[in-house]
Amino acid sequence: MTGIDLSAITAIDVHTHVHRSVSAPPREGSEASDMGAYFGIGSMPEYTVPELAAYYRERNMAAVVFGVDSISQTGDEMVPTNEEVADLAAEHADALIPFASIDPARGAAGVRQARKLIEEHGVRGFKFHPQTQGFFPNDRSAYPLYEVIAEHQLVALFHTGQTGVGAGTRGGGGIRLKYANPMHIDDVAVDFPDMPIILAHPSFPWQDEALAVATHKPQVYIDLSGWSPKYFPPQLVQYTNSLLQDKVLFGSDFPVITPERWIKDFEGLTIKDAVRPKVMKDNAARLFGLSS
Repeated sequence: MTGIDLSAITAIDVHTHVHRSVSAPPREGSEASDMGAYFGIGSMPEYTVPELAAYYRERNMAAVVFGVDSISQTGDEMVPTNEEVADLAAEHADALIPFASIDPARGAAGVRQARKLIEEHGVRGFKFHPQTQGFFPNDRSAYPLYEVIAEHQLVALFHTGQTGVGAGTRGGGGIRLKYANPMHIDDVAVDFPDMPIILAHPSFPWQDEALAVATHKPQVYIDLSGWSPKYFPPQLVQYTNSLLQDKVLFGSDFPVITPERWIKDFEGLTIKDAVRPKVMKDNAARLFGLSS
């Protein structure tokens, strides 16, 4: 299909998850129930790539889609695979932008996989989740992976702040929060100054650190996913309205938060009229090269 028609959409959701393959059976286990309980939505629904495309197309929106590869911590391969996500997203290119995810612990094999995903499957960026992947973003072992991303001028998106993964379970499900302090990503921004970086989520309890990195490093953006806007800290709203108005991005973290709920709560914030369209669509369109 053709690419995204900016005139036909109202928003670009830069943070959505693909949890189900079109071919593999549903996952076993309690993760969907645990995540749903944390976000107060019951059991979390799981969508395939075509289902996500239909969902966002019906809402006149586009979305960035990805899974998370945490094989070093779980021992399990991604379902669906990066290839499935990318190839199916290509069939729905009017609505979806495919990202991939590679656990840095894969080493040289992961670097080769990243290059193949870029050059043969058309992925547009990479999602990292330092907590579920068990690494500090500035660990030099991850740098060969960043080098491939930077070489192709693609986006690196990092989970920051607390996570719903493992929340409320015994020992937090083994998740260590320390890995997701945005200040670790400041090193990455210094060492890869031309690689666009997105700090995902209001970075509780490190919101000020995230704002500092994003204001100091020109290529660092912040997405607003994973939280209802009514819970945003005041300084995040202040910076969205001022210094970071060109670098803050709409994201929902769907399916744990629907875009409708997020947008409804965002409408309640004191965001300047000139800034709202930047957050909802224009900043992401520029970042992903969809507009001049």
